[in-house]
Amino acid sequence: MAITDQQMQAARAQAQKIKSHVPQATGASYNPDTGLVCIRLSNGIVIGLPAAQTQGLETADEDALSSINISPSGYGIHFPGLDVDLYLPALMEGIFGTKAWMAERGRKGGQATTKAKKAAARENGKLGGRPRKAVEAEEPARPGKRKAA
Repeated sequence: MAITDQQMQAARAQAQKIKSHVPQATGASYNPDTGLVCIRLSNGIVIGLPAAQTQGLETADEDALSSINISPSGYGIHFPGLDVDLYLPALMEGIFGTKAWMAERGRKGGQATTKAKKAAARENGKLGGRPRKAVEAEEPARPGKRKAA
């Protein structure tokens, strides 16, 4: 299936929008003393990425970590010796691997505690908690309680 001119223009517009909000990588190096991959950004900031906590880099040796390429867009970081590609915007959001990989290391989502989340949990608890599946079909719905779809 061929891409239309309209789709190409939309993709270019989206890329421009991203470029205006997210800095690009201008350089990268590995520091064996700290274990950090240091990424220089177009806005002058340098971020340190812990290799030992990043999917694909966690067991790599110093030589493999020392060879780093930046993609032409500035959003990709490639380690040719490892055949590992990292996406800079995701790294800046603290996403150092796939969801499954991060979950194995205890970085699971949904663990934030806020006043709003606590209040919602209390309100839901007042409704009697989760209904039992076998009982739910037999009992009429209680006021204020929704049935699962």
